[in-house]
Amino acid sequence: MAAYSLKRRLLLALLGAVAAVWLSTAAYSYFDARHEINSLLDAHLAQSASLIVAQVGYEPEEIDLTHTPQLHERGRRVAFQIWERGELLRLHSENAPAGRLSPRDEGYSDAVIAGKGWRVFSAWDAKHDFLVQVGERDEARAEIAAGIATNLLLPLLFALPALGLFAWFSIARALRPLRALGRQVEERTPDNLGALRADDAPAEVAPLVRSLNALFQRVGRLIENERRFTANAAHELRTPLAALKTQAQVAYGATEDGERRHALANVMTGCDRASRLIEQLLTLARLDPELVGGRQAEQCDLRALASQTIAELAPSAISRNVEIELANGEPVVINGYPGLISVLLRNLVDNAIRYCAPGGTVRVDAARACAAASLSVTDDGRGIPPEEREKVGQRFYRVLGTGESGSGLGLSIVYRIAEIHGAPVTLGDGPGGKGLRVVVAFRAKLS
Repeated sequence: MAAYSLKRRLLLALLGAVAAVWLSTAAYSYFDARHEINSLLDAHLAQSASLIVAQVGYEPEEIDLTHTPQLHERGRRVAFQIWERGELLRLHSENAPAGRLSPRDEGYSDAVIAGKGWRVFSAWDAKHDFLVQVGERDEARAEIAAGIATNLLLPLLFALPALGLFAWFSIARALRPLRALGRQVEERTPDNLGALRADDAPAEVAPLVRSLNALFQRVGRLIENERRFTANAAHELRTPLAALKTQAQVAYGATEDGERRHALANVMTGCDRASRLIEQLLTLARLDPELVGGRQAEQCDLRALASQTIAELAPSAISRNVEIELANGEPVVINGYPGLISVLLRNLVDNAIRYCAPGGTVRVDAARACAAASLSVTDDGRGIPPEEREKVGQRFYRVLGTGESGSGLGLSIVYRIAEIHGAPVTLGDGPGGKGLRVVVAFRAKLS
């Protein structure tokens, strides 16, 4: 689609509006003036007829069939007749026709004589002996109206080009900050995400500049996160890969079957750890964009999702001699992304199982209070010291001394999914001050 010129569009809109208003005003003035002119000329016809009637009344015996001379060039368009008893033409102007100007005996009337339109006023004298008719050609009135219209429209022919030239330079000057802004963006290098300069930008452009600067900030943060993520991921993957290589070398060089089996078992364990790390990395990569793939939130039941997650992780809990229980309660429905919430639950419950002592208990609860819905996972393991709780949401951060292997990404994923849902995450002590309790507070769907 071809780009349009904002300057040209504004200019055409302005000139079109001015021309339309001017023409509308001229049309109104023309018809209004024509109405006033007709009224004025009709009054002149009536006045002329009255004067002639008065003269007829004074000297009727001197009236004879004669022609009055024309004293003005426009006089050919005005004519009068004096009819005795309305039947015998006694006096008329030089340009008056031989027949009556109008068949009407009283008042105003319109007539057509020899293809020409006439406006006629008829009146009797006091004795009703003589009929006076005064008429004017319609074309005379049309010429006056046309002159008025010409005087109204003629200035437009000169004013519109002058206005267009003035508007063109004014619009060009007003759009200069936009061109400067465009040059700033065009001349930027791909790694320059600094704020745009718009000190002289008009008020209408300022929101666009603010939005672009905010976008640059978000993109800058995203790029920085990607760089940090890539560096951390490379660092974290280096360790399990090195361990895998070492164990593979041991297995390759082993002379005894038991030593080889032990090395291969370590290789399998290292593969599981690397696989889990890669899975966590991919999950974080999918959660990093500002929007979660444009997906629409839907209704989901936190209790049902928790029950499904517990069923999936039950074999892992059994192998570690850990009991998982889901607190009783009613369904808790929210608007969210069920797939992401399942990932959040799986990370929380899996962490609780792995850091819980054998014989311990992991408790999952979903509850609703007014407009809030909370999802909590509690264990009775070693817990996290209060001074470490603010750091565990950072990527690859792990609490030392736990004795458990991991990537340090589980709670990062939990925090990111909670952020997408606008749900704060709170870390606290478990029952009796022992273990860890993680609470994610959602907004409940009101029924």
